Formats: sequence, structure tokens, C-alpha cells
Amino acid sequence: MVLTTLHSNGRDSNRLDSNRLDSNASEARRHVLDFTAWSPRTAALVAGVALAVMAVLGGFGNFGALVPLIVPGDAVLTAQNISGSPLLFFAGVASFVIIAVLDIIVAGALFVLFRPVSRRLSATAAWMRTVYAVLLLVAISRLVIGFLMLGDPEAALPVLVSFNTIWVISLGLFGMSLLLIGYLAFRSGFIAKVFGILLVVAGIGYLADAVGMAFVPEFTAVFAQFLFAGEVAIIFWLLIRGRRLPAN
Repeated sequence: MVLTTLHSNGRDSNRLDSNRLDSNASEARRHVLDFTAWSPRTAALVAGVALAVMAVLGGFGNFGALVPLIVPGDAVLTAQNISGSPLLFFAGVASFVIIAVLDIIVAGALFVLFRPVSRRLSATAAWMRTVYAVLLLVAISRLVIGFLMLGDPEAALPVLVSFNTIWVISLGLFGMSLLLIGYLAFRSGFIAKVFGILLVVAGIGYLADAVGMAFVPEFTAVFAQFLFAGEVAIIFWLLIRGRRLPAN
């Protein structure tokens, strides 16, 4: 009887320990997924890593894959380029899909980071960036549709080119988000004001490109290419100085 009781108590104790471990693991998963529970340090590091990855993928996806393959004004050459390098084309597409997902993650991380400065403005900036990410996915869908239409190059080219048009115009929302983040950084007290100024300048560049693309015929987006210093600078700040932020 005593041995039976001891075995029973041992099994109950093992079950309790197992339940506690499962509960702790479940709680940890919920904490990771619930970005609103992230500490300022976690938010800064998540945003910094995501932005760094996005910079690499954006350079490859746009300038390494899509720009060399899609030739505006030459439907036949574009069809030949893509048909001859489908893996490169879809690598570019995949890069932009990952960028869109990471943009949503960054939106949440920056919301947490700047929430103490202004919850309303940081939430507005996060929603703007999230809507931009959705519009980017819409633009990416045009690439897939265009690929499926390559049998008719003249019909496929406008669809493929529309990716860039939709993307640049939607970057207007991204630019507005940067304006708010720049203002919040300027007001934060824990980030040097110059970073906020540079982010505002970058936001203005994206807005200028979006307005030009929407209203100026044959416009080529150029402003953001020369005003992006703030985006690079904030990546380094998040990865280096962000490690000194509170961990809870």
C-alpha cells in the first residue's frame, strides 16, 4: 500500500512538473508573439535586425533581380529575360514578400519603442507602415500575374511595370510613417535629435517620389535614393545603442 501510494505521488508530481513546463513554454511563446509585451530593448533589436535584413533583400530583389529583367518599353526582351531566368525572377519576388512581412514586424517593434513618447502617434505610424506592407503585397501580385502572361509579351509588360508604379506610390504611406517616427525620435529624449531629423528627411523623399509617380508623366523615382541616410543611421542605432535600453 505504501509503495503504491509513493508511486502514485511520484506520477502526480511528474505530471505537475510536466504541466508547469508546458505552461511556462506556452507563456514564453505568447510573450514572443505578443509584441506589445516586448521590452524597449527587445523592440529595438527586433526592429534593427529586421531592417538590416530588409536592406539586403531590397537591394537584391530590386537591383539584383527585377531591374535587370524588366525592361520598360521592350516587351519582347523582358519576356526573354524572365523566361531565361525564372529562378532569379522569383527570388526577387520572394525577397519582396519577405520584406512585406518584416515591415509589419518592424511596425509593431517601433510602436513599442516609441509608445512612451506618444501612444497615438506611434500607433498611427505603425498602422501606416502596415497598410503600406499590404499594398506592397498587392504590387508583388502584379509580378506573378505578369509572369503568367509572358506568352503575350505586349500584354505582360504593362502588368510587370505596374509593380514599380504601385510600389512607389504606396511608399508615400511609408514616407508618412517615417515622418511620424522621425518626430517621435526627435521628441524621445533617448535618441539623438539628428536621427529624428534624418528620418524626417527620408520620409519627405519617399513622399516626393510617390507624388511624382502619381501625378507626373514618365516620372522616375529619385528623391528617396539620395535621402535615405536616416534609415541606415537608425539601423545602427537600434542594433548598437538599442542594447542599452531597459530590458523590461
